[in-house]
Amino acid sequence: MKFDHIIVDPKVCMGQPVIRGTRITVAVILRMTATGMSPAEIAHAYPELSKEDVLYAAAYGAWLASEQSRPFI
Repeated sequence: MKFDHIIVDPKVCMGQPVIRGTRITVAVILRMTATGMSPAEIAHAYPELSKEDVLYAAAYGAWLASEQSRPFI
């Protein structure tokens, strides 16, 4: 999957993944999603975001979680 809406730039938010054209991090969006906010509610809270941006952030977070190595416990 391509993540055209997400950028990682060391000059923006210390290199954290953000929605392109904003300083809104993927982590902030994922935290709001985790509290039960819908994509529409998040987009309403941050008018510079679209519902599609929120869904891209969720997909990016899921992709990152699946790509990390985990030690066996």
